[in-house]
Amino acid sequence: MQNYLIKNISIVNEGRIFPSDLLIRNGRIEKIAPSIQAAGATTEIDGTGKYLLPGVIDDQVHFREPGLTHKATIYSEARAAVAGGTTSFMEMPNTVPPVFTQELLEQKYGIASRSSLANYSFYMGTSNDNAEEALRTNDKKTEVCGIKIFMGSSTGNLLVDNYLTLDRLFRESEVLIATHCEDEKIIKRNLDRLLAEGRPLVPADHPLIRDEEACFESSLAAIQFAQKHGSRLHIFHLSTEKEMQLFSNMLPPEEKRITAEVCVHHLHFTSDDYARLGNRIKCNPAIKAPHNRKALWKALLDDRLDLIATDHAPHTLAEKGYYYDEAGNLTPLPPGGLVGAAGLPLVQHSLSLMLHYVQQGAISLEKCVDKMSHAVARCFRIAERGFIREGYFADLVIVDPNRPYTVNPDNILYKCGWSPLEGFQMPASVTHTFVNGHLVYGNGVFDESQWGMRLRFEAV
Repeated sequence: MQNYLIKNISIVNEGRIFPSDLLIRNGRIEKIAPSIQAAGATTEIDGTGKYLLPGVIDDQVHFREPGLTHKATIYSEARAAVAGGTTSFMEMPNTVPPVFTQELLEQKYGIASRSSLANYSFYMGTSNDNAEEALRTNDKKTEVCGIKIFMGSSTGNLLVDNYLTLDRLFRESEVLIATHCEDEKIIKRNLDRLLAEGRPLVPADHPLIRDEEACFESSLAAIQFAQKHGSRLHIFHLSTEKEMQLFSNMLPPEEKRITAEVCVHHLHFTSDDYARLGNRIKCNPAIKAPHNRKALWKALLDDRLDLIATDHAPHTLAEKGYYYDEAGNLTPLPPGGLVGAAGLPLVQHSLSLMLHYVQQGAISLEKCVDKMSHAVARCFRIAERGFIREGYFADLVIVDPNRPYTVNPDNILYKCGWSPLEGFQMPASVTHTFVNGHLVYGNGVFDESQWGMRLRFEAV
């Protein structure tokens, strides 16, 4: 394995920014010091004017394999991830077939071991009738990131709305429970009300259907189950001001029994953007009115929200409700019905987008790194990753703050080929990404001679 010496770089780690050299040897961080002279065969990288960050860990992505590979694969999306500075991901079970058995779960690990440039973990799926199988994940505490419960509708049969099943999962799970929280009955009621108006539905109706009440009531129910049984609960993609009252900042994330996250698109877009972007920003839970974004930012900065993720969920443009007209222009289908799949491709651009907010003064660089790397490792108890520490795996990202770029179809790496951020100028570029000490991405060039590793977790 090639060894690397990064010279004269600004390391961002554990609340500090400081000049240093860093030596990578045999896949790990061997030494951090003001001046290092490496012996033996070592490739030197000049970090002058650049930042060295721990690799982003994204705890919520949909890479679509198996069964939905026309729009994404583990290979294609992990490739996009490392180009954007994400070195590890945890992926969802709503594939085809859904991950309802331990055998199917291990099959996904097998695919990743042969095709993922990033490190990986996969959630075990749950349904109303697979509790016994899902709870077998208890035997894999150090091998699997957790079990996923969709408390709102999703692909296939992944909705869990049976009280007895939910109660058993929360009572008996010894691994982290991650939830998508939206109340299905409230969603249906809102949809029926809008349909009764007799007009075609449009993208801006989406947050009226999947409204603040639907999110709050479901999140509250999940928390009540967790408090009843002392479960370890993590709630994905919070999107409303009202939900923020449910969370606390009294403990560090590794000591909390209930943690929460926000996604980059809920920090960036509001319902005002449907007029411009339509179904391209349709997702579940919905992007909502501006006051919610303001509340999410406040809760992120005061640590009620523990970490930042993407919920990367690619669809083809046709599935989002668009086609190319005779002039070659991207055109939305006429309004009517619930046209447009829910989900956004984001994993390539999450770090760059947050660096935009660093530049804008909305968040410090140290806090950004904490929420995208440190806190994820702490919440999920990921072994030997998420920090720039001697002895840890060298999952590292070099960022050039003086190399802006604009998102466009020519530099988008998602298999679906588009982004809701097209035309947006990012203030900084990822120039190098190391995964387990392997320079997987350097100045636009991929080295696919080594795949990522299965994430390991510390037993509680």
